[in-house]
This record gives sequence, C-alpha cells and structure tokens, in this order.
Amino acid sequence: MGCAGSSQKKGDENFKKVRKPKPWKHPQPITETQLRQMRDEFWDTSPHYGGRKEIWDALRAAAEADIGLAQAIVDSAGIIVASADLTTCYDERGAKYELPKYVLSEPTNLVQDS
Repeated sequence: MGCAGSSQKKGDENFKKVRKPKPWKHPQPITETQLRQMRDEFWDTSPHYGGRKEIWDALRAAAEADIGLAQAIVDSAGIIVASADLTTCYDERGAKYELPKYVLSEPTNLVQDS
C-alpha cells in the first residue's frame, strides 16, 4: 500500500502513461458477439496464466474503462505498465501479465451482428 506521496513519478523508468492500442485487424472479420465471446473466454481463464486474481481483476477493469480511468486503476493497483497499451504488465512481485489486443480494443474489421 502506498500513500499520496508515493505515486510513480514521470522520471521513474517503470512509469508509462496508458494509451489505446494501435489499430489492429483480426485474421477474418468478426462480429461484436464473437469479440465479446473471445473477451469473456480470456477473462474467465486469465487467472490460470499465473499471477494474482486481484491484479487480473484490476487489468480487466482498466481494459474496459476509458483511458483516464484505466490510468487511475493501474496506478492504484500498483501495476507496472511495460507496454503503454497494457499488452504487457507486471505486478509489484514481478509476475507478468500479458493481454491480447482483442480485450483492449476493437479490430478495424469488426462487423455488426446480423
């Protein structure tokens, strides 16, 4: 736990400002329902990849939030952002958390459900 004066400073090598992932394309066009299904499956199985459940929960909340709130979530959870788009993060104990782009943003070839 930190206090108000212990937040990361911009000079820290571990500090990265969270940003949206770059545009990406899924191998084939997918629907919103398929994307939601992929995301749900990832988050349901994520604790099995290692790490702590509370960090996975914070990462999910950050992934589903707007950028400003996502930054506040990772900062308050003590998550070290290795990739500004949240694809690679670490907790304070050094456990690695890798997030696929499809849980962080929509692909450029997303199609409407029919």
